Amino acid sequence: MQTPMNGKIVSKIIKESKLKSVGLASIRELNRLVNNIESETSEKFIRMEMGIPGLDTPQVAIDAEIEALKRGVGSKYPPFDGVPEVKKEISQFVKNFLNIDVSPAACMPTVGSMQGCYMGQMVCTRRIKKQNKILFIDPGFPVNKRQAKVIGIESDSFDIYDFRGEKLREKLESYLKSGEFGALLYSNPNNPAWITFTEDELKIIGDLCTKYDVIALEDLAYFGMDFRSDYSKPGKEPYIPTVARYTDNYILIISSSKSFTLAGQRIGMTAISNKLFEKSYPDLEPWFGSEDFGHSYLFGAMYALTSGVSHSAQYGLAGILKAVNNGSFNYVEAIKEYGDRASVMKRLFTENGFHIVYDKDGDRKIGDGFYFTVAYEGFKGEDLIEELLYYGISAISLCTTGSTRTEGLRACVSLTGSDRYEDLENRLKQFDSDHKAGKRAIDIFK
Repeated sequence: MQTPMNGKIVSKIIKESKLKSVGLASIRELNRLVNNIESETSEKFIRMEMGIPGLDTPQVAIDAEIEALKRGVGSKYPPFDGVPEVKKEISQFVKNFLNIDVSPAACMPTVGSMQGCYMGQMVCTRRIKKQNKILFIDPGFPVNKRQAKVIGIESDSFDIYDFRGEKLREKLESYLKSGEFGALLYSNPNNPAWITFTEDELKIIGDLCTKYDVIALEDLAYFGMDFRSDYSKPGKEPYIPTVARYTDNYILIISSSKSFTLAGQRIGMTAISNKLFEKSYPDLEPWFGSEDFGHSYLFGAMYALTSGVSHSAQYGLAGILKAVNNGSFNYVEAIKEYGDRASVMKRLFTENGFHIVYDKDGDRKIGDGFYFTVAYEGFKGEDLIEELLYYGISAISLCTTGSTRTEGLRACVSLTGSDRYEDLENRLKQFDSDHKAGKRAIDIFK
């Protein structure tokens, strides 16, 4: 049997990796494994395992950061809560695109939205002693659960797919009514399923968060990237759906990696409800030295973790936010290519024996965006991941995301430009042909 990647080399490198299961490996472990296979075979993979931006950073951000460095900010420590310019622009950005008022004081840059999620979990589960657990609405970003684990936060989770619409209320309340949860975390649009919550569903989440005093950690890593609606016009409808319309118990966690292609600068944004930011919780004091939520967030959590965010990167972010806020830069237009790629790639998979796993978004067809999910009949997700390595295609198993759809995998479109479509199509055709003939590389080369 001959596969697009040398089967003997793939098998050898898998064994050398000492991974218990390739299909259950972390994103970074898979990334290293694929790098090693590429290096030894001199063949390029269709890389779909990591959510890395595949577009160039907008010039407006580059210029703003360069100017800041020329002014000498690189020699100075940044303020914990961010420079005034970026705080002001984050506040305006939230107003322009979510139609939510958050004071600049409650807006701050973080070291990527990753740190925003980490800090959110850390502080929200220590507000009230008995409410020390976090609920993950899955599927989700695998490392968020790792974050909870390494700081000793207990967690629970459920897969949202079977609990859309009004079904969400009963399911969510079955957890929150225990009184054990201090926060819940979800991404919208969802990584990996790419579903988006409706306003009705967000109202359910908001109402229950208020009822049970739980903080909604809303991960908006893919801000404005549901391309079925045009969210590119500042201060004009439609506004991006958010739980912040329905509760004061929210923290908005916004990435600049995908929407602004600033992944390498490790800078994201957090906007905390004004009321939550100003609240006092006596149980915070032993952990963070203050009862005040906002003070604990900044001078407790932020100081302990990184004592701020790269000084120059803050000015780069402020520069692009200012351009987006005043309408001189259309950030959605700059990233729409991801939706175009998803449309083509999904077609290539489904024309060659695969099917979309999360295919519906409530009563709508799933949108085309940064991720999609696929499966192939007869394979579990973890086996499918390993099998596809022999065909030069890499992705991650849905098992690792908390999904109950264990037959599937998550594919990211960002690194597959139109110049690779033919390669992808040819590899998928061979995969389908081989498996219809009963051939399995993982059996032949083991």
